Order: sequence, then structure tokens, then C-alpha cells
Amino acid sequence: MKHILIILFAVLTIFVAGCEKVDNGYSANDYLRIHIRANSNSVEDQNVKYLIKDRVVEYLSPIIADCKTKEDMINSVKSNLNNIEQVANEILGLNGYNYASNAYIDEEFFPTRIYGQYTLEADVYDAIIVELGEANGNNWWCVVYPPLCFVNAEETSTKGFKYKSKLVEIIKNFFD
Repeated sequence: MKHILIILFAVLTIFVAGCEKVDNGYSANDYLRIHIRANSNSVEDQNVKYLIKDRVVEYLSPIIADCKTKEDMINSVKSNLNNIEQVANEILGLNGYNYASNAYIDEEFFPTRIYGQYTLEADVYDAIIVELGEANGNNWWCVVYPPLCFVNAEETSTKGFKYKSKLVEIIKNFFD
């Protein structure tokens, strides 16, 4: 029984440790995120948030496609904030909503998030924020720079990002 408890404790410890992030030299300062905040958590407000997300991503993709740095991207987005609001407001109007959007860039705290194979630690990040109406509802978020949500992440240069799961490594070694 004692051996079983020791093994369970070891497995639990490894599991809690989860994924080991390999240091890639990147910090929160290297990312630009996007947040689209719904007016509320009603089904209607959440649905229109996703319509707006699709249209904003479609609108921004060609604008940011040639940006080589985060600063280039921020400058391109800043010069298009009014257009982003117009895109969102058009979708709101076409769907009968009587509230408007507000788009801006700011620093904002984000909790730890996992995006595919990438883990972004809880920290303050630069973000494009699109508020819909009262912006009291659940949000949609993604990483704009490096471009993890505007293009297929598998086709994007990950610039040294490398993550591995310690648990998977141990299990593989156990069965080899």
C-alpha cells in the first residue's frame, strides 16, 4: 500500500507540474493580444460577438499581414481603430442592436491561457480591445502578435517557441 501511495504521489506531482515551458526568451512584452468583449452574456450578445470577431479578423488580416514587428502592428492597428469600430458597428446595426463599439489599445492583465500548444503566463499584455455596448459579457481573445489567431499557427514561424510535456515524456520513457 505504501508503494502505491508513493507512486500516486509522484504521478500527481508530475501531473500538477503539467507542462514544462522551455525558455524561449519571450515575455508578455513580446505579445499583442486582442479582446472582443460582448455587451452581456445573453445568447444574442454572445452570438453577435462572434459575428463581429469574424469580421474584425477578416478586416485586420490584410492590414497586419506585412507587419514585421509588434510595433509595426500596433501602429497599423492604431491608425485603423475608427475603421474597426465601423466594422463592428455595421454588424451591430445589421443585426438590430442599438449599442455601439469602442476600439482601443491598452495594457491589460490576462490570466494564464493555453492557445493550442502555447501557454501564455498570467501577466500584463498589450491588447487591442473592442468593447461592444456595456462590455459586461464574456469575451473572445486571441494572440495577434506573433500571429497565432490570424493565420494557421502550424504555418507560422514560432520563433523559438518550444513546449514539451514532462508527463508525456515520462510516460513515453516508461513504455520504451
